[in-house]
Amino acid sequence: MTALTPLERSVLLLIAVLAALAGVANYQAWPAVPRFAVATLALAGLAWVVSFATEQLGERFGPGVTGMLQSTLGNLPELFVVIFALQKGELVVAQTAIIGSILANALLVLGLVIVVGARRSPDGLMRFSKRLPNDTATLLQVTVFIIVLLGLSLASHDPASHHVKTISAVGAVCLLVVYIAWVVPYLRSDTAPGGGEEESVDRAQPGGEVPPGRAQPAGEVPPGQSPHAHASERSSHASGRSPASERSPHASERSLIGEEARPGGDQARPAPRLSLRLTLVLLLVAGTASAFVSDWFINGLEPAISILRISQAFAGLVIVAIAGNAVENVAGLVLAYKRRSDLAISVVKNSVAQIAAFLFPLLVLGSFALSTQLTFALAPVYIGALALTALALWQVTGDGEAAEFEGWALVALYVILATLTLYE
Repeated sequence: MTALTPLERSVLLLIAVLAALAGVANYQAWPAVPRFAVATLALAGLAWVVSFATEQLGERFGPGVTGMLQSTLGNLPELFVVIFALQKGELVVAQTAIIGSILANALLVLGLVIVVGARRSPDGLMRFSKRLPNDTATLLQVTVFIIVLLGLSLASHDPASHHVKTISAVGAVCLLVVYIAWVVPYLRSDTAPGGGEEESVDRAQPGGEVPPGRAQPAGEVPPGQSPHAHASERSSHASGRSPASERSPHASERSLIGEEARPGGDQARPAPRLSLRLTLVLLLVAGTASAFVSDWFINGLEPAISILRISQAFAGLVIVAIAGNAVENVAGLVLAYKRRSDLAISVVKNSVAQIAAFLFPLLVLGSFALSTQLTFALAPVYIGALALTALALWQVTGDGEAAEFEGWALVALYVILATLTLYE
């Protein structure tokens, strides 16, 4: 524990107290609203613990593996919330918690990450690998395809609308196959920070310029530069000196803050502060506590929303989604502030891909063992929201860069949707 700062130790103690209070509130039948509020804060706090421990574990890997670890373990609270909601017959809460997690990550969290990342960038553009955003958009579109087809079938009352559970089961299996076919090569290609990412294969920008962070191919003379100049540049590299034209104008700033620049806007990967044993203990304790707190959270949800007069849709799409996605909220924003663009995007995008193409179909299949079954049949408004989100996601991040206003645009979409759910 000596590797933890005094602030981190204080935060961990506070989260432990909140988790204990959530248990006391549940078993001693506190009033509904305080019980629900304490459980929500405890759930968000435990998500932060998972995020913190996973970041330490992930420092031993590249951005793809780290993002996958954080999204996988960070989705534990959402997994438990949905399972307990289905056990208690709260189908609307379970559906909106899953959909809300996708929308909160793809719109709210990603939007805020882009805002922070663009503001921290010298030229006002957050740059990152194109591969993961495009892959995430594809996985989300496959999920949306199943949901839209079922929605159209139910709306038109065609014969297939009587077999929603069977279609959902087949669709879930197909999604899992597609996800595994994507994730295995993706993780194998992530051999180092930025490894396997688009930075190594980006084409030259218009005008023949080489994109920032990409090395000039050996023996190739850049457009507009004489062979003699190129030869002197090679001579400079051979003598260990960097040409003045390649020195970043922000090199002095990076050296002052103790961070080494990396291609694509990321900084050098820091060494993990926590031992592997302590990291695994934190993950185990936080994951186990999340299961209990999720149950207490669901127990306090129904009476609380009745007193507060908010809809189940708002509770699932907004409250549960934001509390359960504290991992991506915290980790993504901190990483964007540190200018670790690829890792920030990886954390958020991996979560979107995993919830849509892995967690959702896994819960659909698992729910057949419960009294309440989860399917891909959703209300038309959520079908439309998911379809438009998939388009917005591809439009904003598909080119590997995003401006601040595009981040605010994603946040605005989420605020509009959250407002609509208040009246559902």
